Amino acid sequence: MQTQILERMESDVRTYSRSFPVVFSKAQGARLHTEDGQRYIDFLAGAGTLNYGHNNPKIKQALVDYITSDGIVHGLDMWTEAKRDYLETLENVIFKPRNLNYKVHLPGPTGTNAVEAAIRLARVATGRHHIVSFTNGFHGVTMGSLATTGNRKFREATGGIPTQGASFVPFDGYMGDHVDTLDYFEKLLGDNSGGLDRPAGVIIETVQGEGGINVAGIDWLKRLEQICRDHEILLIVDDIQAGCGRTGKFFSFEHAGITPDIITNSKSLSGYGLPFAHVLMRPELDKWKPGQYNGTFRGFALAFTTAAAALREYWSNDVLERDVQRKGRIVEDRFQKIAAWLSEKGHPASERGRGLMRGLDVASGDIADKITAQAFKNGLIIETCGSDGQVIKCLCPLTISDEDLVEGLDILDASAKEALS
Repeated sequence: MQTQILERMESDVRTYSRSFPVVFSKAQGARLHTEDGQRYIDFLAGAGTLNYGHNNPKIKQALVDYITSDGIVHGLDMWTEAKRDYLETLENVIFKPRNLNYKVHLPGPTGTNAVEAAIRLARVATGRHHIVSFTNGFHGVTMGSLATTGNRKFREATGGIPTQGASFVPFDGYMGDHVDTLDYFEKLLGDNSGGLDRPAGVIIETVQGEGGINVAGIDWLKRLEQICRDHEILLIVDDIQAGCGRTGKFFSFEHAGITPDIITNSKSLSGYGLPFAHVLMRPELDKWKPGQYNGTFRGFALAFTTAAAALREYWSNDVLERDVQRKGRIVEDRFQKIAAWLSEKGHPASERGRGLMRGLDVASGDIADKITAQAFKNGLIIETCGSDGQVIKCLCPLTISDEDLVEGLDILDASAKEALS
């Protein structure tokens, strides 16, 4: 296995290849294969990009058919058949069954492009500049998104340029189980000397991914929505990692029955790992002037094609939704058992999450690294998250077979015991 050229030529900014220093060559479903024949079960899935697995055959066929038809691949924001098909599918399969009414902005193809567009739209639509984010939030590493991202590691990499335009308030549970952190936020909004300018928008992940699988409570989210309504603040839900079915609903906020003003999606939106993002906005918020927010790769037609195929295949009924919730309970049960074993051995641990977005908090980044490194040796790819990398994060494909799911959990269980016995 040749890695010398990769190590020599690729920037030191790389991360995942340090944890998984092998050369991958093929993938199918929830399994990855290296060029020398090693097989791994994938609980990383492109950091939440491959909800429907690697090389999903039904989505792949739609892509192959489109390519061989000489369909438009790059069209800026011109109208194409692929764009029309995607928007029609999005409206009929996702919006109408949920009684949602949004316009669609197609920015650049990544999650941070969508967040940048969303927060700028909030400023344009309200005439106010300030954005409120939450502790442990992660929304991207371009400058606008970074201003709403809490992790010091990313914020220190700006070359000394300060981030601007956002401030942080405590996420649900940040101050302990018995403190409603929205009391603080609401107090600031009502206090003329509180130091918080009335925000244009509030941006939130209903389940924080990079921040440590921190789950916002249902009642907490409902109250946050009401506070935003009462103060005429736009509620932006960043559903880039938690959306597209990851929590058991297509949109993660559906669990709380709230209706955001603006939504961002990316990662698994294309259904196939192709770069793709959109911003959904209430129609009256569409205050953009033509060309005011653009990008060379907005409206990537290959991603339109695979995204439409994924929506039709998996969201025309509730089969996948119910299956994700069932599999989530399997992961929850196994994570709880691993946490109990760790706690008995003197390593306090706990489980949390929603759907198939679940975390095993082992309270120590060093312990989490030992467990995930041992898991890799045993044939499982799984990453960590949280403020100190202390949470082992399960982002397996939503379509994973029960056999692969259980085998992956068995490997993690054994790896924890091998690493810490």
